Amino acid sequence: MKAPDFSLRDMFNSNKTRSLSDYKGKAVLLTFWVSWCPDCQRDLANKEQLYRAMQTDNLEVLMINVPGREHKNEAAEKYYQENKFSFPSLFDNGTEMYDAYRCMSVPSTFLLNKEHEIVERFNDKASFQQMVSRIGQVLSE
Repeated sequence: MKAPDFSLRDMFNSNKTRSLSDYKGKAVLLTFWVSWCPDCQRDLANKEQLYRAMQTDNLEVLMINVPGREHKNEAAEKYYQENKFSFPSLFDNGTEMYDAYRCMSVPSTFLLNKEHEIVERFNDKASFQQMVSRIGQVLSE
């Protein structure tokens, strides 16, 4: 399935938007998250490790906060800063992309190949090793 394209606002630069099409020819790991969710909190810590370990020209790691499921919009920014995350994070338009990707819960992570087809969906139970292994397979294709 082809991943829905998006144009979403950067969490820390409201004048900057990022689109999936900006990463043409790259594999992309997308994670939908909210700040109040314990599973998301655990998952984001793992994604930070993954982001630092797998920085490559062929992979982009993007987090998408879902304001439509947050208690307060500022909560996501505060949580991100308190944890000193370095991966890029974007704001969904309410739940628009969350719904377009047919997410049922947070966190929801999608691995897209270089053609931006969804090749894997990970839930919060996926291990770091499972993700790294699958990303490696996609990057070698």
